Amino acid sequence: MFDPDRYKSTTRQQWEEAAEAWHRWGPVIDDWLGAATDRMLDAAAIGTGDRVLDVAAGAGGQTAAAARRAGPTGHVLATDISPSLLQYVAKLGLATVETREMDGEHLDVEPGTYDAVISRVGLIYFPDQRAALAGMHAALRPGGRLAAVVYSTAERNGFFAVPVGIIRRRAQLPPPQPGQPGPFSLGGPGVAERLFTDAGFHDVRVEAVPSPLRLASAAECVRFERESFGALHQMLGSLSAAERDAAWAEIEQELRGFEGPDGFTGPCEMVVVSGVRQS
Repeated sequence: MFDPDRYKSTTRQQWEEAAEAWHRWGPVIDDWLGAATDRMLDAAAIGTGDRVLDVAAGAGGQTAAAARRAGPTGHVLATDISPSLLQYVAKLGLATVETREMDGEHLDVEPGTYDAVISRVGLIYFPDQRAALAGMHAALRPGGRLAAVVYSTAERNGFFAVPVGIIRRRAQLPPPQPGQPGPFSLGGPGVAERLFTDAGFHDVRVEAVPSPLRLASAAECVRFERESFGALHQMLGSLSAAERDAAWAEIEQELRGFEGPDGFTGPCEMVVVSGVRQS
């Protein structure tokens, strides 16, 4: 049985442990997610002087980008369940950025005060995505916009679907049920649109953004995922150290199929989902 409280507690701990690596791999992440981030900020219509709420901000790559768009008269509140991740946002030293440890399903902010809400690869991991979206809707002023980056389907995200599939088989994990969190939980046709609409958003739009992950080799991709991806570590939790090592060895072997003359190019497609609060 899926236990959302245990899942959330484990997720927080995994990100606490992976925070330094997620920060260290920041240049790779910003290159990989740069196009999707730009489209998210466009969809959120962030402009000079705007107040922006960043939910599941991580180490703050998209937080800094939003702050640049909002300018010196704007304000960005970066929230995350992991205080260790937020330390790296604070170290950016941006005067218009505030950080606050916060559960994305329980947004403790003043209602109706934000021009935009953004979330980059965070909403997919919330056990109660409906509660998260309701809180984001409440945080926005009328006319404010929410934009989120999520993965599309597993078939279009080989760099991540390969390790997920191998780990799921080796750990004998059942396939996720509809509505449960996971990397591809919002990627299916119509899934994100229905959730956004049910949360009260209007003018809901979805845009696929090709986001290949380019690295020197499959081995480097394994290092990136092994050090930084809390979700994979959570899935590996029931295996012994030797079994985990064997799983990573198989993952690297499979990922070598994405190597070519110019290095490793992992197939990835992100989706930007956006909507407007009308009232």
